[in-house]
Amino acid sequence: MEAQVMGAMTQFGVAGLVCWMWLSERRASAERERQITEAHTKLIRQDEGQRVLIEVVRENTRAMAALESGQRGLGEAIDRLGNRREIKQA
Repeated sequence: MEAQVMGAMTQFGVAGLVCWMWLSERRASAERERQITEAHTKLIRQDEGQRVLIEVVRENTRAMAALESGQRGLGEAIDRLGNRREIKQA
């Protein structure tokens, strides 16, 4: 297609050549713009996914901290219960 367009434009001399070059640049520019838009869309999606992942990690960290605290309290209660038995037996 471009060879046909170039042939048609060159019959108009330098003006035709300039026109052909301008059309070629516009096509290339439109393609670059499309690629940039696609890349931007992918980055936005990745950013959203990373935010969700970070929030999940935060929630899991809170849950693990609460579990650890509960287990620590349970261990202390068991120790106190064991100390009471030792006092009663003594």
